[in-house]
Amino acid sequence: MQLDRRTLMLAAGASAAVAALPIPIIDSHFHIYDQTRPQGAPYPFTPNAPPFLPKDFRESAIPLGIVGGIKVEASPWVEDNLWVLMMIESEPMIVGMIGNLDPVKEDFREHLDRYRKNKLFLGIRYGNVWKGQDLVTAIGRPSVIENMRAFAETGLTLEVANPRLDLIEATLRLKDKVPGLRIVLGHLQALALPTQPDVLRGYEKTLRELKQRGAFVKVSGLYRPRNAPSGAFNPADYKPVMDFIWDIFGEDLLVYAGRNKAALDVLHDYFAAKSPTAAEKYFWKNSVKAFHWIQRDPKQPRL
Repeated sequence: MQLDRRTLMLAAGASAAVAALPIPIIDSHFHIYDQTRPQGAPYPFTPNAPPFLPKDFRESAIPLGIVGGIKVEASPWVEDNLWVLMMIESEPMIVGMIGNLDPVKEDFREHLDRYRKNKLFLGIRYGNVWKGQDLVTAIGRPSVIENMRAFAETGLTLEVANPRLDLIEATLRLKDKVPGLRIVLGHLQALALPTQPDVLRGYEKTLRELKQRGAFVKVSGLYRPRNAPSGAFNPADYKPVMDFIWDIFGEDLLVYAGRNKAALDVLHDYFAAKSPTAAEKYFWKNSVKAFHWIQRDPKQPRL
């Protein structure tokens, strides 16, 4: 009993230490969009959604202690990469973007050579985001592997979205074919743990192999159990999935994202209980290693 009490006191002390220090936060996943443009916008999927622009990100982020953000592309239109770069150029709070380029298409390298010259273009997102986009089958095409090798040579980041067991297995196969590829798994913690023991073992094995290969994991939301009350964020509900991810990836490969205060509070307390060092790595330091972003605003930290 004495040991348990001491452990609890240490955890509480770690949480208090982190709370006392204003750790800067980098939100590594948000979208900007404007359906009022003449050409409209393919995202969000809800018609007549109000625009969300760089100023809206700033206004929603600052009250939460977020000092910078990485915009993740939510459009399959190649031209929107340029639109985003133009929109964020004058907003130093946004440190860069993860764009959309399709390695299946013949013009992939042409567009890659064009956009990689902009220091705010940090990488691309690919997986199963849009209709017809399927990493699982794409990695069977030699031309795609050659394109990804060319992409890896640029030093940019590939974010894989969205989590699914076969997609994660395909990510491991891609990493083995292109060892130099820097990979971030997006939204992993939003995936429920498999209930079948053999499937869970296979899932864990794949993730551990990805960890050995240096893959980062973006903790950009929280898996909501089916029995969780609507709107509630009970830390106990999310602890099993978070413990599973922490046990595999540890403090060096987890990256924060999000602007939901309730979820942020849960994640803050979870990582604070690990250690102040782990919390600092999670909330900003690991994002530098994962995305190679450069400070644009004095409030943003530097390694």
